[in-house]
Amino acid sequence: MVGPQPDALGPLLRGFRHAAGMTLEELAEASDVSDRAIGDMERGHSRGPQARTVQALATALGLRPEDADALLAAARDGRRRTRRTPSGLCDLPPPIPDFAGRDEEIRWLDTVGGPGAGTHAVIISGAPGLGKTTLVVQAAHRQAKRYEDGCLFINLRGLDAQPLAPHEALARLLKALGVRERDLPADLEERQVLHRRLIRDKNVLVILDNAADEAHLRPLLPGEGTCTFWTTSRRALTGIEHARRLVPSPLAADAATALLETITGDRPGSGTDEQDTASLQRIADLCGGLPLALRIAGNRLVSRPAWTATSLAARLAAEDLRLDRLTAGDLRIKTAFTLSYEQLAEPARKLFRRLSLVPGPDFAPALGAALTSLGPAQVEQLTDELIELGLLNAAGDDRAAFHDLVRLYAHQRLSEEESAEEREAARTALHTWLLDTACSAGQWFEPVVGPRTVDDPLVDLRHAPAAQDWLRTESANWFAALRSAAAAGEHRRVVEVAESMHWFSDRWIHWGHWHTVFALSRAAAHALGDPGLEATHANYLAWAFNSCLGRPADGMALALEAAELARQANDPVQEAWSLTYATYAATDSGKFGVAVDKARRAVALFAAAGDREGHPQALMGLALNLRAAGRFQEAVETFDTAVAWVSDPATAPAPHIADVTAMNALSGKALALLDLGRWEAAIETCDRALERDARVGVPLNRGVPAMRKARALWALNRRDEATKMIEDAVRCFSEARSERWLDEANSLRERWLEQGGATD
Repeated sequence: MVGPQPDALGPLLRGFRHAAGMTLEELAEASDVSDRAIGDMERGHSRGPQARTVQALATALGLRPEDADALLAAARDGRRRTRRTPSGLCDLPPPIPDFAGRDEEIRWLDTVGGPGAGTHAVIISGAPGLGKTTLVVQAAHRQAKRYEDGCLFINLRGLDAQPLAPHEALARLLKALGVRERDLPADLEERQVLHRRLIRDKNVLVILDNAADEAHLRPLLPGEGTCTFWTTSRRALTGIEHARRLVPSPLAADAATALLETITGDRPGSGTDEQDTASLQRIADLCGGLPLALRIAGNRLVSRPAWTATSLAARLAAEDLRLDRLTAGDLRIKTAFTLSYEQLAEPARKLFRRLSLVPGPDFAPALGAALTSLGPAQVEQLTDELIELGLLNAAGDDRAAFHDLVRLYAHQRLSEEESAEEREAARTALHTWLLDTACSAGQWFEPVVGPRTVDDPLVDLRHAPAAQDWLRTESANWFAALRSAAAAGEHRRVVEVAESMHWFSDRWIHWGHWHTVFALSRAAAHALGDPGLEATHANYLAWAFNSCLGRPADGMALALEAAELARQANDPVQEAWSLTYATYAATDSGKFGVAVDKARRAVALFAAAGDREGHPQALMGLALNLRAAGRFQEAVETFDTAVAWVSDPATAPAPHIADVTAMNALSGKALALLDLGRWEAAIETCDRALERDARVGVPLNRGVPAMRKARALWALNRRDEATKMIEDAVRCFSEARSERWLDEANSLRERWLEQGGATD
């Protein structure tokens, strides 16, 4: 059989169709190939359709095997000719020899391309410097053999002042697909139609690199068909429908170090020194895992043989110089960020710059509003734009965050574009709002009765749960503002904020920073020369050392210092609190006899002062020490007295404090009942504690009675119920991040499992 001649497919197919006596429409219906596609083949517009398309036509025409082979050979030759036609217009860039990392992303791209993959549009988006283009080029070279009709690449220059127009981009793609210059339609829409017609049945990968936005990209996307399109963009291009999406993250520490090792592998002595390896790890960390920054750093090492990894790490450690030192030839990390920054209008630029003043790792729109005086809704819209452009990262819920290098860039732009007075005014406005809001949120947990007036236009603090959520979520930010106020000598402000945190701190014992908060406030009170105020905040600090840090000896010493200050100030209530905190510290130190005496003295002082909040706390301290000393029945009775005190309207503190106190007292009573072997009574007491959980809402406070109820159930051989309760306790302690209680609950659970576990 004579091989196919140039452009043989069209005449051959038309001849076979005529011989079969079929119209275009009849062949289309029989083969399930569109009549337009068949017409394009016969007219020579489509010279290399896929083999499965040609086979469907051959079957519908009823061709003999040798005729079917001839038709398939003509299509194959057409595909080869099509691939040979482009004159380098849209060739893939060369692969990167020292490419490393991105194994997971490469594998993902392997699953979404190629014949039969069923997905024709993939969008790879993300921040500047993530190596999106390098990634897709590397993946395309890896997959090249899967695309019979070739791989095309076109840089749309979406961040240029004048991006490549769709009209010109289509011209390049059409030429790459074999259309001669004189045959190019002049009209944009006609070019789109021709492009879609030529490409829809091809097994081709088209990479559209660096799209500006949806309007820039849409004219270049195919309609129906089997071709695959990968698009990279700094914008998320959320308006493009029916696309698979990949948003690469910065490289993990191991992968980032591996990339540096690959780039610098040919340097003399590379990889032989442990210090050198540790320094590469440090460089990877300073680059934040950003591939462009890593490549620049690696190239600098390669081009400066006299430098060591240790010396480069030291150079990059200087935050104010890091961006300028991440330069290698024409590669500059700042240039990558600037291209995105210049896409923004001034309100978004201002927000971007000023967000670099946020001290914590992430932020909500309210912080941006405090920095800029813009409304929260506008800030939210601008934040979305910054995330869309890759200058911010979404951080869950309505929060956003910087990459470390982008934050340095934003701060540098702030220094360059705003005066020192403007920067300080913005920082002051933010810190003032943070500390004001912290005080407002904290008042929900103070021992006051009646409605609270909390009016903040930026956040909703009308309910205690919302206030608690804000205090936790923004803790890194208001805590940093508090430390800044302390450093500036704003003593009254520091004391005010710490005071507002006193009762809230009981609800979040394991935060990890209460000892610092109250150390700052104690120092501020001392600076103010007020011994009564200093006694108050020394007491708070004693609580933090004992309850939060597990350092009872230090807690005891601080409580005794506070007691002396309270006596100097003639403040019996603070002296009673000092004795109470000393009681708890003595319990944890095993000094039960001393503790009982101190507790009784505290109870008497609180009773004389008529203090509703302190009296039950002192009673619980007394009960805990009685129980620790083996006086279990006395402990039960004293816990009952504490519960009665907070349950009687004549003596009860504010309801939210009464609930927490009663829950703790009932949990303590249950422990004493367990010591007495009164299992049923312990279960009933724990249930009374757990009834208050819905109002208290503190995981640690629920976990303790849950664990003690589990112990009583196990003792009664009710193992199924005991197992469920201990699992509940483990969950609560995990949520509370309390290692001490979690270890106890896990130990109990494991011991029970060894004994046979549940009876189901």
